Amino acid sequence: MFLRGCAAILFLFTSIPLLRAAETKADPTPEQIQSIINRFVQKETEFAKARDNYVYRQTNKLIEVDPPGGTYEMVEEVTFDNRNRRIEHVTRAPVTTLQNILMTPEDEQDMRNVMPFVMTNDTRDQYIINYVGREQVDEIPCYVFAVRPKELTKDRKRYFEGQIWVDDRDLQIVKTYGRSTGYLRKHEDQQFPKFETYREQIDGKYWFPTYTYADDTLNFQEGPSQRIKVIIKYDQYKKFSTETTITYGDVSSDNTPPSINSSPAPPNPPK
Repeated sequence: MFLRGCAAILFLFTSIPLLRAAETKADPTPEQIQSIINRFVQKETEFAKARDNYVYRQTNKLIEVDPPGGTYEMVEEVTFDNRNRRIEHVTRAPVTTLQNILMTPEDEQDMRNVMPFVMTNDTRDQYIINYVGREQVDEIPCYVFAVRPKELTKDRKRYFEGQIWVDDRDLQIVKTYGRSTGYLRKHEDQQFPKFETYREQIDGKYWFPTYTYADDTLNFQEGPSQRIKVIIKYDQYKKFSTETTITYGDVSSDNTPPSINSSPAPPNPPK
């Protein structure tokens, strides 16, 4: 799980959409709610397929805040090879300087799949979905739903639990707030932070994730608590075309990705 705090955020954001009072509108009937769910899940399925045809860059950063420590960072380019097969290529992975916590396989799964949460026709039956009400994210009127997994399977699959804001016009998720979850054995002392993920409209049609942020304290069963910050940026979206040559900047010669384990590490004072 996310293991401990952060020290200094390198990615500063100037405007995160704020919740505003929604216009007074009648809540949909139970029948309408089911129709809305069916429609937004279908739209999310279409979105997921569309995103599979885009290249983009994902930058993950985790910072130990309190007690202060080090950082974990990884930059990946999601692109296609010369046979048009989708690949994920690590372009930057400095040696981790985390001192108080360690990354785990669950953390990597969460950064890759849970934080940019998508609910599709294939995953819908894995969740319980309840209508909460109406709110606005920035200027966008939304339906709000509470989402939680029906069960945590022993195959180590990761799930999202929290709330989603669905644009009442485009019927796509524009914001998520919650945490990742999944089956853990009793001896595994892993904790996961709450996070917010925001989407933006790309190419005037699809709402793609562009920013994830977490600032939370992990309360371990054994050992001290740890406050962490997590910043994930998804950018440089570009629709893939076999007729288009896509080039990226110089690939960093930093070390390969750090190994991932699950256990606390002794704290160290900040520099």
